[in-house]
Amino acid sequence: METIYQTWAETVALFERRGLAQEVYGSLYEDEYILHPGPASLPGSLRLDDHQYRHENPWIKAGGRPEYEGIDGAVTGYVIDGDLHVDGNILNLDHGSPSLIVLGDLKAANLVLSGSSHLLVKGDVEVETFFGNSTDQLVDIRGDLRATVAVMWDEFLPEVGGSLHGRALMPGYLDPDDCGLVIQDPAAQADLADLLVPDVLLARGGSPDDDAYLADAGLHYENLIDRMARGLPVTRTGRTVTPLEMLPPE
Repeated sequence: METIYQTWAETVALFERRGLAQEVYGSLYEDEYILHPGPASLPGSLRLDDHQYRHENPWIKAGGRPEYEGIDGAVTGYVIDGDLHVDGNILNLDHGSPSLIVLGDLKAANLVLSGSSHLLVKGDVEVETFFGNSTDQLVDIRGDLRATVAVMWDEFLPEVGGSLHGRALMPGYLDPDDCGLVIQDPAAQADLADLLVPDVLLARGGSPDDDAYLADAGLHYENLIDRMARGLPVTRTGRTVTPLEMLPPE
């Protein structure tokens, strides 16, 4: 992939050429970013966790800045000037992690936002499963969010300019109307067991044992994350994709 380091001023100039208003990108860190100039397609999975994993990301050899020669991918975030298609999963499970800005549509198998990465997508997001539970994150999707199941836990709610198309699971104290989140469930009559594989579901009336974090949603949190890390499907119609070899330390 052709990539290049850009200053914050150069990054802002690109945002404005692509029609992003200052109130949209204004919460991003004002620092250098790695730019991929055009649409991008990744054959595997993408880990957005801390720079200790930077050797696994596809943009570590960015050039264009002599002062960065020899620095292998330590950066505030990645900007894709077009659509981004990731054949596998995108996972952020740790803090101190790079941001991902997509100036087009984003498509992946599953998307997990549980750390501190900022995600800004100018177009639509299409995934099998969307999971978010970190209030340290800025997640702004200017188009639609399409997911078979979207799990939004704790006080996490993304900004979605269009609609969320899919089954939304969230705590009872969260009101999507409070942040203008419009939800359209095309499978509203289906049971959750018709949408997700049994391994991530709590048995009816069963005990969550030590894995009680998503018990109110009827889910096994640890099994959910473990399957995604191993590249196994979470939804019944999902695909097996490239696994991530190890999870970041807790």
